[in-house]
Amino acid sequence: MIIIAFSKKTSKILPRILCRKWRHVAPIVMENNKLMLYQFIRKNRVEKIPLKMRDIKILMQYGWVFYTIKSEPNKKPNFNNAWTCVQMTKDIAKIKNIWIQTPNALLEKIPKLGIF
Repeated sequence: MIIIAFSKKTSKILPRILCRKWRHVAPIVMENNKLMLYQFIRKNRVEKIPLKMRDIKILMQYGWVFYTIKSEPNKKPNFNNAWTCVQMTKDIAKIKNIWIQTPNALLEKIPKLGIF
């Protein structure tokens, strides 16, 4: 199971210009009975942040939205090829669609892919 988190806030300049409503996306994966959030920093740099349910509730209060995908995560994600947080999330969720380039497009395609 993968939880995909969407946020309206970002510190990056380019997503502020290109992305409309949702500006950042981060996958949350269950590893060793712990929730791990993969935070995209820049190319070749991804931070793994351990989360608890309390942390998710706090993120909800700050405007984050969470969607659950019922597929198994990619066991060996390749973060070297990811230039954006969306590409990293697509790699972990095994979504192969080149037209998904923004968090808005990813959010629109999740129900259409039948993985909700």
